[in-house]
Amino acid sequence: MEFNRIQGANNRIVLGLIGCGGMGAANMRNLMGKDGVEVAALCDVDTSRMGGDIADVEKKYGRKPEIFRDYRKMLERKDIDAIIVGTPDHWHALNLIHTVEAGKDAYCEKPISHNLVEARTMAKAVAHHKKIVQVGTWQRSGKEFTDAISFVRNNKLGSKIVLVRAWRTDGSQVGNDKPSAPPATLDYDMWIGPAAMTPYAPNHVHGNWRWFLNTGTGMTGDWGVHMLDIALLGMSATNQDLVMPHSVSAYGGKLAFPTDGRTAPDTVEAIFHFKNPDFIMTWSTGRDYPDKPDCGVEFVAADGKFVRVWRGGWSVHAPNGELIPKEGSPAVNDHWQNWLDGVRTRTQTRSSLASMAQTTAVCHLANIAYLCGETVHFDKTKMDLVGNTGRNTTSYWREYRKPWKLPTYK
Repeated sequence: MEFNRIQGANNRIVLGLIGCGGMGAANMRNLMGKDGVEVAALCDVDTSRMGGDIADVEKKYGRKPEIFRDYRKMLERKDIDAIIVGTPDHWHALNLIHTVEAGKDAYCEKPISHNLVEARTMAKAVAHHKKIVQVGTWQRSGKEFTDAISFVRNNKLGSKIVLVRAWRTDGSQVGNDKPSAPPATLDYDMWIGPAAMTPYAPNHVHGNWRWFLNTGTGMTGDWGVHMLDIALLGMSATNQDLVMPHSVSAYGGKLAFPTDGRTAPDTVEAIFHFKNPDFIMTWSTGRDYPDKPDCGVEFVAADGKFVRVWRGGWSVHAPNGELIPKEGSPAVNDHWQNWLDGVRTRTQTRSSLASMAQTTAVCHLANIAYLCGETVHFDKTKMDLVGNTGRNTTSYWREYRKPWKLPTYK
């Protein structure tokens, strides 16, 4: 089934979804609530994940979406304008690159990639094909975050910021399921895709994949891409070109839950050194942060005043912790509408792929430093490591499982 296209600035945008359930489905429903949107097709390698999404699309539009198990077949539909990428981290690069190669725009879940080389390649592919991509770091559209970023950028604290802290509580445990046969509804070989083949176990897939470094990026990729993004935005002049560290060190391990089956660390302390401007940024994951929200960012000035922002609010403090009056900034439209507007007008979105490749690279740098056990150095111009340290880690690069291949862009 194909949809008739209406010519003009208010074209109806026809969408396909890769990756049902979870954030892919949540993004689809947010977009279904907007004017001028239709969902034409759904794709997932596990049919048990699709029932609710199929039903909601049929209820909304009065017809069932076309169903696919191989996203490449869905990309052949000429009437689909844009794709929602809601798959696990290890699939994002191929899903997104193949989407823009097929001439379609995309809304891609975060983090954009499993490793640094993928992030760099994705940014080049999107630029080459001139496609509009929004990344699902919706905090860039949240009022508390835009207010805090504006306050910091406009030097409302009154003195130089010397330290930026970001954190997230990590209490995730996945258990220790034994390998078993995958359910008949799941094409496990396709689910693994370009990642290294490992035996199926129930606790390795849907939702839990993020805690295994073969398919996910741990808390640093999952939430660091949200909180470190806000930290970087506050210290940058614009949303589209972020300050980047020149060196990164990280320490941690499975310290809180040493017997749990996850392979990603549950405790991490990463230190990022920046120049021009000269400041230090830290990223922490651990059990809890007393007297603080379970996630947040703090911008600390040389005189001890600081701005704190978290999901749900923001505040400004004197050196002794007392609250200081604050002022906000104008509200912006929501993240999904911002993408639709960008698609229709061919203008840059708030969480563009290029800028989110920078934030995602910062997260990968922390994982690289943790995995190699050494300080790593970064060249922003090349979007690459300096020297060989860290290049042998899977957070930097890995060879894809055959027959999958990461496209090359210069």
